[in-house]
Amino acid sequence: MLEIDGSLKSGSGTILRLSVALAGIVNQPLHIVNIREKRPQPGLRPQHLEAVLTAAKLCNAEVKGATLSSRELWFTPNEIEGGEIHAEIGTAGSIPMLLLTILPLCAFAKKPVRLRVTKGGTDVRNAPTINYLKHVLLPMLNRMGLEASLTIEKYGYYPKGMGEITLMVQPNISLNPIRLKEFGKVTELLGVSVCTFLADRRVAERQAKTANEILKIRGYEAGVQVVNDMSNPLQKGSSLVLWAKTDTGVLLGGDAIGELGKPSEVVGREAAENLLREVESEATVDVHLADMLVPYVTLAQGESVYLSREMTDHLDTNIWLAQKILGAKFTVTKVGNLHRIETKKP
Repeated sequence: MLEIDGSLKSGSGTILRLSVALAGIVNQPLHIVNIREKRPQPGLRPQHLEAVLTAAKLCNAEVKGATLSSRELWFTPNEIEGGEIHAEIGTAGSIPMLLLTILPLCAFAKKPVRLRVTKGGTDVRNAPTINYLKHVLLPMLNRMGLEASLTIEKYGYYPKGMGEITLMVQPNISLNPIRLKEFGKVTELLGVSVCTFLADRRVAERQAKTANEILKIRGYEAGVQVVNDMSNPLQKGSSLVLWAKTDTGVLLGGDAIGELGKPSEVVGREAAENLLREVESEATVDVHLADMLVPYVTLAQGESVYLSREMTDHLDTNIWLAQKILGAKFTVTKVGNLHRIETKKP
């Protein structure tokens, strides 16, 4: 049985998410204690609980301890079946975080996966926006051979949530490695600025306008799609994601969300500054993609390499888990101001 102490490393939900996914892939029972020990509200929150239960549906797992606020969990997987799956968070808990648990399992499913997630948050604090997953993570996974697409049915924000998405994945156990050793030159900047039931205040337009004003100061301009969304009358909100492409295949993202009392101009500035931080560091993946890619490069058929501007707690934790559960071999070296992350095959 895999024994994982959730108080180690980041002490966060990433330990639960990745442990469950990897346990399902290697088909080994998992026992995890001290779940989210270092968070203000330790134990399983609604999004974490639903992530575990959704993973259990995918691989016909037996689960014990799957209750709200539980700090201990037993997860005993069987074959990863795939098929039609429905998940319902029931709060503004992050849908993207749930998807980060499920996606690695989908690669190893016996049949295609169609996952519908309802009543959750698509764009909430301390989590990637849904459009970051759609336009940054999924294109990179598609490049690795994991064909996945995301449809946003309803946007959902704090505090009510009520967002809804559909994820389609074509399994592929033979993932390609990624080798992103050089930044190259920026060829394109794009973005999506969304507001829900805030068109009268021109929120999406103002977010995009401010972002481009900040980018132009540094010599860039982004083609930002403005979306005045009307999908969710129960919860107003907004978000902005920007991404940059280079001639060496680099894809970097930066996002920000709107909140009550937070001007649209601040959202635009935050997203632009987040992207510029990545571009000007000349990293080959952004700090969030760096940790999200760990399970995929570990399971890929060849050796992968990429450069991150920061060794975050999540990146360090995910590498530790991949080494512990999968026996993966990573080397992390400092190259100037960047961290070179490299997988090593036996």
